[in-house]
Amino acid sequence: MTNKEKESPIREKSFALAIRIVNLYKYLTKEKSEFTISKQILKSGTSPGANVREAQNGESDADFIHKLSIAQKETAETIYWLDLLHATDYLTSTEYESLLKDSEELLKMIRSAVLTKKRKMALRTSAILVTLLLSGYSFYTLFS
Repeated sequence: MTNKEKESPIREKSFALAIRIVNLYKYLTKEKSEFTISKQILKSGTSPGANVREAQNGESDADFIHKLSIAQKETAETIYWLDLLHATDYLTSTEYESLLKDSEELLKMIRSAVLTKKRKMALRTSAILVTLLLSGYSFYTLFS
């Protein structure tokens, strides 16, 4: 399977955001001589893509959820740094709104993926319990 075959909207979106964040970092450090916040947003803005890829290669459903939850937190942190950069006039409204839109879209995608996986896990667990109970196992047997 090639990388193109593995592509997913969340993977593409997180990678595209990472590219934009790297370019923002270059702009902030070279053009604005801003080195503190730019380093923070570089870390938080590139982390979601790495965690999405780790999640896709997770060892279990729980690992998948854990990695995507980290991506979710990092994306939320990126939005914080964007808000701060805009509020302190390092970003124009146009720059800010564009990056914010991409970040919020990614955050929604990640949240949706986490909730979907949790629902599927709960349904699978429920189906297993029902099967066991219909097979004659009692709750006492199952949980003792």
